[in-house]
Amino acid sequence: MQDFKSITDSRISSFRHKLKEKDLDGALITKRENYIYLSGFTGTSAVLVITQKEAVLVTDFRYVTQASQQAPSFKIEQYTGSMLAALETMIKKFSLSRIGFEEEVVSYKAYTEYKSKFGKTELVPLEGVIERLRAVKSSYELEIIKEAVKIADRAFDHILQYIKPGVSEIEIASELEHFIKKQGAKGTSFDTIVASGERASMPHGVASEKKVSNGDVITMDFGALYKEYCSDMTRTVFLGQPREELKKIYNIVLEAQLEAIEGAHAGKTGREIDRIARDIIYSNGYNNNFGHGLGHCVGLEIHEEPRLSPMGNIQMENGMTVTVEPGIYVEGLGGVRIEDIILINDDKPLILTSSPKEMIIL
Repeated sequence: MQDFKSITDSRISSFRHKLKEKDLDGALITKRENYIYLSGFTGTSAVLVITQKEAVLVTDFRYVTQASQQAPSFKIEQYTGSMLAALETMIKKFSLSRIGFEEEVVSYKAYTEYKSKFGKTELVPLEGVIERLRAVKSSYELEIIKEAVKIADRAFDHILQYIKPGVSEIEIASELEHFIKKQGAKGTSFDTIVASGERASMPHGVASEKKVSNGDVITMDFGALYKEYCSDMTRTVFLGQPREELKKIYNIVLEAQLEAIEGAHAGKTGREIDRIARDIIYSNGYNNNFGHGLGHCVGLEIHEEPRLSPMGNIQMENGMTVTVEPGIYVEGLGGVRIEDIILINDDKPLILTSSPKEMIIL
């Protein structure tokens, strides 16, 4: 595997190329996931100043040592007054006339302060340049994501032995989260979803005090945060024999998921892949019961672009890690969702999630 400095050097070079295309002298990077991607620094307070010749990480006293260890491609600059004053000094020092900023991250207050302090320097939206670089994962990133996926797979295998009548949804979620941390993850990649019985009709039913009982459908959506990268999976299981309609729904969702994965080819748009699953669900009469998109990219953030949805107009590229998660939700009955992470790989998508998908009755 490449040493980390060569990885970040390559990322900075790609970003500088994008800056040149946009006729920018440099950029300020404030979004945590973006500065992790470009520098490797994982602290919670930093701004990157990147020009065609300079790469500076500005932070405070708390993080100087950490930044020096984690960001080998950057000069570390400690500020002692305010971050804004340090950035103002740097912009003047580097004679920057047009700088990019993350318009979806910078608050209006911060933007007005930048305008006030940076004089005639023009602030130009970056328009998701770094996020587009992040969408295609390197071999280095894929190894980390695969391990995050494996941790979640092991957690699912573990939780099947734990679920029994009388255990609450919160207890199931807590057990999943505890196990995930014991496996070496930093934590979960989002708030664990456990929804049972009629509550399973809520796609994002946060775990409650409800106790599971025989006949319940149980949907669990969870993931591991490992070395800053996320995994995401959903499995739906049954505690005792389910109602016939839920069995029918399970089989429809599984068919939709398998067909959508099969059709998830490089060059197809998110809309086209979403349509594969949606057509199967709609043709079975559940037109009003699949209200979310089919999936999303996963990486440093749990939800990244591009998306698999009716609005997804971005084409898939090799190296993208994407969830495929169709679901059917019926109020008063329950719901089913099945989710894997796949790797776009020409016309042969690779399924990274390995947990079984056949109907499980505990």
